[in-house]
Amino acid sequence: MGTKDLSTPPVLEKAQGSSQLATFAAGCFWSVELVFQRKEGVLQTQVGYTGGHDNKPSYEAVCSGTTGHAEAVRLEYDPKTISYDDLLTIFWNKHNPTQGNRQGGDIGTQYRSAIFYHDEEQKNLAEASKTKRQNNYDVPITTEIVPAGPFYAAEQYHQGYLEKGGQCAAKGCSDNIRCYG
Repeated sequence: MGTKDLSTPPVLEKAQGSSQLATFAAGCFWSVELVFQRKEGVLQTQVGYTGGHDNKPSYEAVCSGTTGHAEAVRLEYDPKTISYDDLLTIFWNKHNPTQGNRQGGDIGTQYRSAIFYHDEEQKNLAEASKTKRQNNYDVPITTEIVPAGPFYAAEQYHQGYLEKGGQCAAKGCSDNIRCYG
């Protein structure tokens, strides 16, 4: 097994044309990235860190809980093919938004549920979807809905991690996602 590529790619920015950005945190970013990679209309994804105070976060620092960052996925999508509402549905279905600072066995503030909105329309849609989704739970949803701030790309070895491990990232793939570290 080779060494891990600790370099960081350039932060994903909006491409030319009518594409838009969306940023979500829903636990371990590896599986969140893969679920979005499989969707038609998602043009590209990038895992990284956001929502904290450290302007040079590393995976180790984020996992220590001292940076305030969440593991997140930023994606560029074509709103003519997939709507922001569709992305929100995928987000809500991907995780349990009532668990606070954890998802399953992954515990810590970096695994919190959050929607980082890029404009007022995304904010309004996120808030409405959270209110509607709350009807599915007897306990409060803990998902934060906050403005998208600085996004820091995770180290290269985290990008497309599960795909590199042999899991299907093809559009439309419905294979179970297996997260492992």
